[in-house]
Amino acid sequence: MAASILIADDDAVARRLVENMVQKCGYETIVVDSGDAAIATLTAPDAPVIDAVILDLVMPGLDGMGVLAKIREAGLTVPVIVQTAHGGIDNVISAMRAGAADFVVKPVGVERLQVSLRNALNASALKGELQRIRHSREGRLTFSDIITRAEAMAGVMRAAQKAAGSSIPVLIEGESGVGKEMFARAIHGSGERKAKPFVAVNCGAIPDNLVESILFGHEKGAFTGATERHTGKFVEAHGGTLFLDEVSELPLTAQVKLLRALQEGAVEAVGGRKPLKVDVRIISATNRRLLERVKQGHFREDLFYRLHVLPLTIPSLRARREDIPHLLRHFLARFAAEENRTITGISGDAVAHLTQLDWPGNIRQLENAVYRAVVMSESDQLGPADFPLLTSQPHHHETEIPTAPLMIEPIAAPSMVSGGEIPIAPLPLAGALSMLTPTGDVRPLEDMENEIIRFAISHYRGQMSEVARRLKIGRSTLYRKLDEAGVPGHGGKSGEETH
Repeated sequence: MAASILIADDDAVARRLVENMVQKCGYETIVVDSGDAAIATLTAPDAPVIDAVILDLVMPGLDGMGVLAKIREAGLTVPVIVQTAHGGIDNVISAMRAGAADFVVKPVGVERLQVSLRNALNASALKGELQRIRHSREGRLTFSDIITRAEAMAGVMRAAQKAAGSSIPVLIEGESGVGKEMFARAIHGSGERKAKPFVAVNCGAIPDNLVESILFGHEKGAFTGATERHTGKFVEAHGGTLFLDEVSELPLTAQVKLLRALQEGAVEAVGGRKPLKVDVRIISATNRRLLERVKQGHFREDLFYRLHVLPLTIPSLRARREDIPHLLRHFLARFAAEENRTITGISGDAVAHLTQLDWPGNIRQLENAVYRAVVMSESDQLGPADFPLLTSQPHHHETEIPTAPLMIEPIAAPSMVSGGEIPIAPLPLAGALSMLTPTGDVRPLEDMENEIIRFAISHYRGQMSEVARRLKIGRSTLYRKLDEAGVPGHGGKSGEETH
């Protein structure tokens, strides 16, 4: 879906000319014939998202200056390009002071209009990205900071907005990279607890023997190395929100204590003698199907129902391809500014190509692809050649939620792992991982996971903590997958790593 441009002009011929030019520039158009109609379109509850406005200054009724004033009163941030047939410096100065992003003199040429629109959209995207980053750092993210216009996201957004108005426990499911934490932050930032802490914990990245200490705290001397008292994440989040990312990776012993904390509204530190009352709103997330984990005996059923009060499933990026052009524009604006590159846009061919890809890493992968292209490009516009790692990417049609990224770094020579040497067959470089069998069928996800894990173990020379961190899975999950794959000699959970 291209950017949507609202054109407001009382002259039918001028409207048609501008509409044709805007469409030739690759944008969608919405056309109105008065200032009142423009404001009604911009402020209607069910109105489509407008990315920019081309506004005639001289119109009967509510003129261009009046529209600019009402846009400012309504708190709208849409960029406005004003048109004037007179070109008087006073009109231009007044319009720019009233908030216009640019001006053009009638009759405008297509090249001039294209440059004006591109600059306005890029500036608006950059402003939005800077605001999003600032809101994230300050714990003030809201749903307006989430970039989406896809129909597949409408229901999720509505449910999340309703959840923000209460303290109901929310479980967010979705593939890695779809933006689960951003939704959690938006729920927090749109509710009554927004002035209180938002504390995020990656349950899959905590060593099993430290989970309880990190979540619930510990007393000084409670165990070897506990030289100081630690309050724990529950206490840190008191009054606010505790976000439990990768909650499916919690060990069963920690699940028992988490369930008790949720039931009693109190936590007991490791080595402590007295429970401490806490007021915490719980939002949890997982890139795995938690109910399946319950059926497999890896997750407590009673805890599942405590967390699974309001489930939200965020669609993958391939299920909402219409969001890709808008995400591209925002990422390009941010990275071009950060890297001080004068890149003006992405070619139509590149946008079309990127929109058709399946993005197994979802928004995170798209963001990284744009970052790399901005840094490596030698042109002022990104084209298909600036995304070389994606030109031969196979389409991804798996319905199961992946548990690990599908792309990792190039692999070094095989290495020794504690307990023996893992036999590693000759493997292709990363990026050449085949997703199809010789007969053309899609390979089972389990086979590809095992191959990726062998890649990572070889590359990081058997350092299992680093392997788990790079694959963004818990060490317990890594060892379990090695057991399931029948890989000998990995040493088990108690094995020591070689360095």
